[in-house]
Amino acid sequence: MLQKSMMTGLPDLALEALGNAERRRMVRALADGPRSVGELAALFPISRPAVSRHLAQLERARLVTHRPQGTRNVYALDAAGLTETAAWLAGFWDEAEARLRLLAENTAPKKGARRG
Repeated sequence: MLQKSMMTGLPDLALEALGNAERRRMVRALADGPRSVGELAALFPISRPAVSRHLAQLERARLVTHRPQGTRNVYALDAAGLTETAAWLAGFWDEAEARLRLLAENTAPKKGARRG
């Protein structure tokens, strides 16, 4: 079970948003640089309104931001939200690695111990 300290700061919205394959693909597409809704919609086999709904969820999760540019909305990755999510994941894996190391150290055969 995760320690209570690992539960604080859990980026639930980000993890939930990234649980959808289309949204993960949108994040990957935005890694190449900002894109308008129309540009993103051209990359996906879903409707433009569906792309907008996915982008809204990514924005609520602080994974993307948007800015109006004329009559278009241009989306880009939100570095702060992505950094927060990555930091949470790194902390999770750091704790898991420490537990595995402790387990391995405490279950490894003792040097010089006889088998048999």
